[in-house]
Amino acid sequence: NLALICNVLLLFGVLVSFGAVLTLPGIAGIVLTMGMAVDANVIIFERIKEELRAGKGLTLAIKDGFSNAYSAIIDGNLTTIITGIVLFFFGTGPVKGFATTLVAGIITSLFCSIFITRVLLESRAARKGSISFSNKLTENFLQNVKFSFISKRKVSYSVSGTLVVLSIISFCTLGLNKGIDFTGGRTYVVKFDQAADEEQLRENLEAQFAELEDAANTSFEVKRFGSEDQLRVVTQFEPTAEMIAEAKAEVGDEVDANYIVANYIYEASKSLFTEPIDRETFINPDNGKGITSSEQVGSAISGEMTLNSLIAVVISLVAIGLYIAVRFRRWQWALGATAALAHNALLVIGLFSMLYAVMPFNLEVNQAFIAAILTIIGYSINDTVVIFDRIREYIGLYPKRDMKSNIDNAICATLSRTINTSGTTLVTLLSIFIFGGETIRGFVFALILGVVIGTYSSVFVATPIAYDILRRTDEKTK
Repeated sequence: NLALICNVLLLFGVLVSFGAVLTLPGIAGIVLTMGMAVDANVIIFERIKEELRAGKGLTLAIKDGFSNAYSAIIDGNLTTIITGIVLFFFGTGPVKGFATTLVAGIITSLFCSIFITRVLLESRAARKGSISFSNKLTENFLQNVKFSFISKRKVSYSVSGTLVVLSIISFCTLGLNKGIDFTGGRTYVVKFDQAADEEQLRENLEAQFAELEDAANTSFEVKRFGSEDQLRVVTQFEPTAEMIAEAKAEVGDEVDANYIVANYIYEASKSLFTEPIDRETFINPDNGKGITSSEQVGSAISGEMTLNSLIAVVISLVAIGLYIAVRFRRWQWALGATAALAHNALLVIGLFSMLYAVMPFNLEVNQAFIAAILTIIGYSINDTVVIFDRIREYIGLYPKRDMKSNIDNAICATLSRTINTSGTTLVTLLSIFIFGGETIRGFVFALILGVVIGTYSSVFVATPIAYDILRRTDEKTK
């Protein structure tokens, strides 16, 4: 906890020195960084417990525990940094803020986990002579697991294959709830003369657009924008030619599509002002209240965002695959890892396609969703790398054992770390999901799905695929 506090203070210091703007996704990046930062401590503590069980003294166990944990920690965090860098260069707006806090947070958490935690542990060991790394309930948690994960790979292939097929079918038939980033639309910043009631404006807009639901795409979202008296309204509603013609006949030739959309927002917003405001004052951006700025995202821009998002996902997968291939010196490990990452992304996209019409909160696919997908890729590869690192270690320690035994033993040895890390990350994500507000709930829901699916795929997809490819490759070379 002390290391996490230091981590947050360092991270804020880095962000201040960069002059970074702290957005809501940026805050989510900080909280997620805290969840992921615990992972390094979990790996270290599990290693120290192993050294203590091997009969080593406390001081030596701490020293060897840190030494043996370094490779897994560095490999796992570097792969996440890769996705953060890709997000920064291909993302826009809030996504850049999320990427900035994520990358900076990983760097500061590495320092705090490796350096500060070690200083605290070694100083306590020197003063007290004893440190407890477990209690009676957790002392042997998942330590004596004997399960052949590789033998069950056909079952996991069937389960994963079925889910992927269902996801593809849902994507092709039901589609996705695309946001303004991918469909185009309009954004308006509205300034009130008091603290703005976000939920009330959302309800008012729903009532205004209800009668048009059959005529046009009336989806919208309301977000707080800067100060408490400003809200940002994003809508995909596009008036029809008939609506524009009717409005021109009624008001005048100056009426266009933007005027009509702004008028609907005026009708929804006017009751939230303490002093009455007329339509023209509200719509005119030069008056300093009402709509202060507006922007339209055209189909060309949204098409470019779609292309950039696809490129970002592909580049992340390729970059991580190349890193794994170089680090573990065999392309088979890289192929197993990237296949699992693609599997994770497909399942999350498929679940968003299946659930967006029935969930009580907005599951919109926008730039933040792409950030979530890339974060899922970075997070789940972290777990996969830890398992691969232990497999590599066991192959070196027990070269006469067959590959299947070494892999099963490595997965069982890292099972405690896998469950603990996923649990701590889920706790932080659930806190954001519950308390983070409506606008970020879909983004965090994607991350929660990703953590669960990524934990499963590291054990039941990535490792079995790598094993099968390695086994067939080795048989051909004999």
